[in-house]
Amino acid sequence: MSMDLFDHSLEEQLKQQAPLAARMRPRTLDEIVGQGHILGEGSLLRRAIQADRLFSSIILYGPPGTGKTTLARVIANTTQAHFESLSAVLAGVGDLRKVIEAATERRRLYGTRTILFIDEVHRWNKAQQDALLPHVESGLITLIGATTENPYFDVIKALVSRSRIFELKPLSQEDILTLLKRALADPLVGYGKRQVKVDEEALQHLADVAGGDARNALNALELAVETTPSENGLIHITLEVAQESIQKRAILYDKTDDQHYDTISAFIKSVRGSDPDAALYWMTKMLLAGEDPRFILRRLIVLASEDIGMADPNAILVANAAAQNYEYIGMPEGWYPIAEAVIYLSTAPKSNSVGAYWEIQEEINQNGAGTVPVHLMDANRDAKGFGHGEGYKYPHSFEGHWVPQQYLPDGLIGRQFYHPSEQGYEAQVAERLKRWREEQLKALGKPSSEENQTVD
Repeated sequence: MSMDLFDHSLEEQLKQQAPLAARMRPRTLDEIVGQGHILGEGSLLRRAIQADRLFSSIILYGPPGTGKTTLARVIANTTQAHFESLSAVLAGVGDLRKVIEAATERRRLYGTRTILFIDEVHRWNKAQQDALLPHVESGLITLIGATTENPYFDVIKALVSRSRIFELKPLSQEDILTLLKRALADPLVGYGKRQVKVDEEALQHLADVAGGDARNALNALELAVETTPSENGLIHITLEVAQESIQKRAILYDKTDDQHYDTISAFIKSVRGSDPDAALYWMTKMLLAGEDPRFILRRLIVLASEDIGMADPNAILVANAAAQNYEYIGMPEGWYPIAEAVIYLSTAPKSNSVGAYWEIQEEINQNGAGTVPVHLMDANRDAKGFGHGEGYKYPHSFEGHWVPQQYLPDGLIGRQFYHPSEQGYEAQVAERLKRWREEQLKALGKPSSEENQTVD
């Protein structure tokens, strides 16, 4: 009995000494801040939790500090089912086997359901996840999996297909402010019993740089309060103290996960959309997070052709020059040519006309490659025997270094694959190309481009 009392005392001590973020963890659905898209009034998940009707497995997916574990604990507090918890970092197949055996016995003797929460479920390998699968399929186990990685990539398809995926979003600044103020006011597990004054700009700074991570913000607040000396019993948290406590924002970025792909996507779309401010922002985020500058430069070289192309033929030269300059000078100064290229490409006129390649590829795949017209064939080998090259007109021998003649296969005469934009340099190209095409069709006795319908 004395041991039980000791254990209880130890548990209470741990609760009181736990980090502020742990002490402030919500215990009910109403205490949860944010995630209204999945937990709002009348939502499917909220109804299932409130009615204790969570029969199908769920996977909670989102960045750190968004409330995945919190939501699992709320479910544990509200359900009549037996709730078990495992960490994929610490637990293996042996631990899972014990849970399964106990769940089987519990269902057989008492008809009690078992809900199993697995934190960081993506850290289990395929064999470990496979060991869980049959028990989820049979309904013996209702799984709640939590993961910071995209479950469609890092959880086996069989588990994903038998689960509902709920994505938790980073908390807004307003949500973070609500949690910070709640922690300051709470007399039981927060700082409500202590004289703590936090300047509004300090609170705002914590909320701003927390990156949507409630744990990050609360840890910073705790550090500020616990390390700031009191004056006449008052702990005063200024902006300077807040800045010291949270330091710089931790950048959520991993070269193999969604943050990598989402950030490079935002970067490319910002350059394509001619927004240099946004493009520089995403570029800087990637560089600060340790992304290989060569990866960024390779994407810029592709973009220079794909999205700018003939609207500004110098774009690819600028991108390539930036890549060469980076190789020559390295980091940290290497970011200068990268930034210059980003600004140049962002502000350059845009055209995706080089995408004509894809239309031609589709044409050849569907209809095969056409035969080369005789006058375009190589005359150096078979001119005498087969007449190859006969009738070819050398453009440089004519005024303007151009002469109308057939270049496409017979079945494609008049077909237009390249559609120049009216942007930048390409506007000049479009003007003379239109003239050349009209004269070419006329010389070949074909309908004009207005009469000849092109295929998109």
